[in-house]
Amino acid sequence: MSAEMTNSFCTCAAVRQVSRHVTQFYDQCLAPFGLRVTQFSILSRLQRGGPKSINSLASELLMDRTTLARNLRPLEREGLLKMAADETDRRSRVLTVTPAGAKRVERAREGWRKAQNHFEHAYGGKRTAALRELLEAVVHTELSVNRAQASSKTGARVQQR
Repeated sequence: MSAEMTNSFCTCAAVRQVSRHVTQFYDQCLAPFGLRVTQFSILSRLQRGGPKSINSLASELLMDRTTLARNLRPLEREGLLKMAADETDRRSRVLTVTPAGAKRVERAREGWRKAQNHFEHAYGGKRTAALRELLEAVVHTELSVNRAQASSKTGARVQQR
């Protein structure tokens, strides 16, 4: 197998592996509170920012609408969030944290803090801060297929010379 095909060379594979590793740890810390980290993030975002449309929340969380909807169903079933028609646009749905959802998030913050503190202790405070800064920069980096195609064509021309 070529070096290009190994996980250590593939940025996407490396990011996904790190994401799974950290997500599994946070899920373990939040399990006693009956939430997964994705659910905690959804409820926390709604609790902090107030009611939002599905599209708006998906955009803020950088999730596609279908994935978000799949994560909303169990929260709605458990009575942790309410989905209702938007009063200004009946085709749109507005998400709101219920009182039970707000209580669950508040209790689960203990597990989230435990995960945060343990990660910071294990990885190092300065490195954790630097990692967050790098990850924030990646989120704000322009990535598009058109740019990638243009970049690969330019690279191919340079290699041909």
